[in-house]
Amino acid sequence: MKNFNIPMLLLAILVIIMFFLVGLAIAFRNIWLISLFTILGFGVMGYGLSLKRKRG
Repeated sequence: MKNFNIPMLLLAILVIIMFFLVGLAIAFRNIWLISLFTILGFGVMGYGLSLKRKRG
């Protein structure tokens, strides 16, 4: 059985939560929250990809 990389798993879950919150902000029709969560989602995803690239 493979070991899970817990920090990367938590980072992936955080990205999913950010994009879920984008959908919620769209439902509330709040452009500021849509922008905030979109930027945070892509930022966290980019950070995770850069960590993955550094590890190998």
